[in-house]
Amino acid sequence: MGKARIGDVAALAGVSVATVSNVLNRPEKVTPPLVDRVRAAIDELQYVPHMPARQLRSGRSATIGISVLNAANPFFGEIVSAAELAAVGRDLSVMVGSSHESPTSQDKYLDVFEQFRFAGIIVTPVSQDLERLRRLHARGIPVVLVDQEDPTRVLPSVSGDHLAGGRLGGEHLVAAGCTRVTFVAGPLAVPQIAERLQGCEEAVGDHAGVELTVHSGPGMDIDLGRVAGEEILRLPASRRPDGVFAANDMQAIGIMQAFLAAGLRVPEDVRMLGYDDIAFAAVAAVPLTSIRQPSREIGRTAATLLMDPAAAQDVPAARVRYTPELVVRESTAGAGVARVGSPLPAG
Repeated sequence: MGKARIGDVAALAGVSVATVSNVLNRPEKVTPPLVDRVRAAIDELQYVPHMPARQLRSGRSATIGISVLNAANPFFGEIVSAAELAAVGRDLSVMVGSSHESPTSQDKYLDVFEQFRFAGIIVTPVSQDLERLRRLHARGIPVVLVDQEDPTRVLPSVSGDHLAGGRLGGEHLVAAGCTRVTFVAGPLAVPQIAERLQGCEEAVGDHAGVELTVHSGPGMDIDLGRVAGEEILRLPASRRPDGVFAANDMQAIGIMQAFLAAGLRVPEDVRMLGYDDIAFAAVAAVPLTSIRQPSREIGRTAATLLMDPAAAQDVPAARVRYTPELVVRESTAGAGVARVGSPLPAG
């Protein structure tokens, strides 16, 4: 038997083609008994809807696009997973791409999302230039930012307070007795990284006798973290940091690997701090202190905003901001430094 067509489904169910179309695209307009009859016919005939045709009829696909900096980073992986679960609950599928901090790669994904008329877009922007995303919004494509806010309040956003997180990390290293702090950043064009650095600068600047240096690099994964650690190790001992604040946990784990391989002790010789509190942070060679962001809540909230019809309207956008939390582990814990669940000492 050849492939079943929509007319075959209609004939078997004893309904019109229009009714089958409504069951597929707008089931709320069809009575439950008819929905059951049509779906039974679809199952019996093993009918597969023609997606391009459905898209032409509805003007929008049943897919949302997600572009994150790096889906291999567990922080973004959990955001994607939570957003996907929320989308599936609304009968939507998800396509995910990693920009790897590249504006060109991000634009390519946005091109695909727009050309295939995706139902909406969740994106972690690679820079502060949001004009392309605002134009998509103006053309009726819902867009929600993750990990960054739109200063014009046109686009909805879900993020952590990166300035506060950077300040929290800087204050913790100072309280731990560090006097030479290095902030290891990825590309400083990424706004959330720049904000974390600014917060750290503000915290360190409040304390005389504490020096802050910045080590920037092309990316924020374990391998590049290891490279950054090796570069820090080549500094004269008198200039090496006694505290390292990495822009994310992946970097921090790579830096720690380089330090431990060279015989440097953590935290006795250098205290280490990451950001995001991914699952690997707790099981690193030396459990890693980190600034926690609620990744699953961020992903779920972003998907909810995206699927809310108000997100596509020309109204002041929703802005959800989560407060970061310091999770103290062995990589910074020592004399005078609190462990997880204890209040930090005044510093």
